[in-house]
Amino acid sequence: MTLFLEVRNISKTFPGVKALNRVNLEIRRGEVLALAGENGAGKSTLMKILTGVYAPDPGGSILIDGKETALRDNNHARALGIGIIYQELSVVENLSVAENIFLAKEPLGRLGLIDRARMHSGAREILKTIDLDLDPATRVSELSVGQQQMIEIAKAISDQSQVIIMDEPTASLSHHETRTLMELIKKLRQKGISIIYISHRLEEVFELADRITVLRDGSTVDTLPAASVTRESLVRKMVDRELSELYAAPVSHATAEPVLQVRNLTLRATRSADARIRDVSFTLHRGEVLGIAGLVGSGRTEIMEMIFGMRPYTGQIAVDGKPVSIRNPHNAIEHGIGFVTEDRKAQGLVLGMSVRENFSLTHLARYSPFQFLQRAKEDESCRQFVRTLDVKTTTIEQKVVNLSGGNQQKIVIAKWVALNPKVLIVDEPTRGIDIGAKAEVHALLTRLAARGIGIIVISSDLLEVLAVSDRILVVREGRLNGELSREEATAERVIAAATA
Repeated sequence: MTLFLEVRNISKTFPGVKALNRVNLEIRRGEVLALAGENGAGKSTLMKILTGVYAPDPGGSILIDGKETALRDNNHARALGIGIIYQELSVVENLSVAENIFLAKEPLGRLGLIDRARMHSGAREILKTIDLDLDPATRVSELSVGQQQMIEIAKAISDQSQVIIMDEPTASLSHHETRTLMELIKKLRQKGISIIYISHRLEEVFELADRITVLRDGSTVDTLPAASVTRESLVRKMVDRELSELYAAPVSHATAEPVLQVRNLTLRATRSADARIRDVSFTLHRGEVLGIAGLVGSGRTEIMEMIFGMRPYTGQIAVDGKPVSIRNPHNAIEHGIGFVTEDRKAQGLVLGMSVRENFSLTHLARYSPFQFLQRAKEDESCRQFVRTLDVKTTTIEQKVVNLSGGNQQKIVIAKWVALNPKVLIVDEPTRGIDIGAKAEVHALLTRLAARGIGIIVISSDLLEVLAVSDRILVVREGRLNGELSREEATAERVIAAATA
């Protein structure tokens, strides 16, 4: 295969930080190159350089088809055949499929007006190449997340991209949508389109990649044929530690004492939701890590939102054996329930605020007994949690937007743990963070369970559910369809209960 893109000795320095240090990378035509590394390894910075968002430091070079090129901006990179699909989708939801595909490059008629017939015809042809049967006039807001992801790929194809960078493309997709995307990637490779694939899901990397380039601490560690790499050797190159060090089997701290009891919980129908979640009953014990598994859309998160007062319900909830009425999140917090939501950036953090300010959000009144903030007390409490949870930050005044995904997640967890909850619900605790940070979050959940907190973990990552849970409940179409102890739980049994 011939080379399309080469990166030679590329570096990038920000104030006080060497993000990239003489990185080398090459992408051949019609291959899938996986880019692996922990959060903070430099993957995002390198991709922003390849798409013209950042200019590299002097001294390195980028070659396209053998010619040295200085990428001026994103439009210049697109014109040269480099497209990117970010983890956070950039579709415009109130526009149609065709309008999104041809955004900023709409075909014009003689009078300078948009030729909608030609735009719809062109959209149909592009959709046909990726086997997506959609009406080009459909509003994008009506599509599933997986379909929106396909529209992003269609946009890249319409730009005649020779290489498409995919950054965590399956993070928000269901199992079925993930399989569809992976089959599409294989077809794009057959058409001669190259893919740079970034994912923390190593099983996807091994299924798709022809070669793997590993970054660590801003430098290229190695580039190897995927067939010659094992999971263990790849992890060792990424984090400079053995896989067994990252995923030591957790010790169970579960007791026989119930801390949360749910009986016949049913979602009360409203104008915007039907009562598809029905008769859910389970018990969470003090010190237990209870895993909640099931397909995307099965109702896992909705059940927990009912317990946290975010959705109306009928049924009974008891905390420490006492019946409680939870009509809103404030009630849930009063009764000792915390909820780490799935989307930490949109719902868990205020990105423009500091570590200290985010930490204090759930319990600010504790530092303001007479309506005046006691900063010294707030600072000391925040520093204590930063030390205990091993949050990597230069100062508690650092803005959380500048932290890695794993450290952001620790801050979200810290602000709830500071309330000393009896129950902590954690939805997708390691979504979008690297394997080393995952292990740290898993260890943190085990330590919290050791303190007697009942932990509920919802995760689409089946291996994660199996790794951290003392017991697993499987949800299917709004009902509990299985319960497995740690000893009974296997991937096959969980999948069978989720789909049967």
